[in-house]
Amino acid sequence: MPDIREPVTVRPAARAPGRTRRRRPQLLAWAFLLPLVAYLVLCYGYPLATNIDLSLRSYTVRTFVHGGAPLVWFDNYAGVFAEPTFRTALLNTLVFTAASLLFQYGIGLAMAVFFARHFRLGPTLRALFLVPWLLPLIVSGSTWAWLLNSESGVVNAVLGWFGAGRIDWLTSPSWALVSVIVANIWIGVPFNLVVLHSGLQTIPAEVYEAASLDGAGAWQRFRHITFPLLRPVSAITLLLGLVYTLKVFDVIWIMTRGGPGGASTTLATWSYQLGFGSLLPRFGPSAAVGNVLILLALVAGLRYIRAQRRQEAA
Repeated sequence: MPDIREPVTVRPAARAPGRTRRRRPQLLAWAFLLPLVAYLVLCYGYPLATNIDLSLRSYTVRTFVHGGAPLVWFDNYAGVFAEPTFRTALLNTLVFTAASLLFQYGIGLAMAVFFARHFRLGPTLRALFLVPWLLPLIVSGSTWAWLLNSESGVVNAVLGWFGAGRIDWLTSPSWALVSVIVANIWIGVPFNLVVLHSGLQTIPAEVYEAASLDGAGAWQRFRHITFPLLRPVSAITLLLGLVYTLKVFDVIWIMTRGGPGGASTTLATWSYQLGFGSLLPRFGPSAAVGNVLILLALVAGLRYIRAQRRQEAA
């Protein structure tokens, strides 16, 4: 009889079920992460890379539209550092940032401690204090420009009732920077109030009760309990305030436009003036100033985070 053999069927090797199960969470994680990465690249990475390229070239209006700007490397940065306005803008930026953070945090912390007492009108008053934070910056800046107007401002009118002379808040080199700092403090206090008040709610009441039984007064409880336990929240509040305050432009531009004579010019307003504030825009130096401001915010933020980590480790 002929040898009849059955055909042999070759089956593909079965995948290990364990390997497939391990890959599924990774693929799912990448699926959730991909939109965030795409957003960061498109909205932050690409503009930053474009701004760096802009600062390394000599752009004119024609080359800005049609391209072909020559590469000058760091000549724009050298020119910016050599201008006298750079020192004034840098000093004003540091003073504006330090004064704003100090008073915003101090006033916000005092108000947060006050509202932590849970009295009857506390929630209503706390909600009203959020109004400056919720208003558009153009509205806040215009309001303060009207209040501090030399001729018809409410502030000078009130000072006149007490026999004080008129102060040129927005047109005097001695008062212009002070005026924009006051306006920025008014805008930033509600943010500090909200965040610090939320942090106070996480401190257990039993800690205060134990301290009271040991004879600790109000100041001792604040110094040894409230402030140390509020340190992580304070770090986040100051860090966010630092990054925001360094790049403030709207309020200063609406109130003083960086004047008079550069008395309230910061790096943010100067960058705008170089790029868009004249008939002959200087796009390269404008981008260079913007990159200096970004670097300043990055260095300040990293140093602050490092200092906080050292304090936590100690």
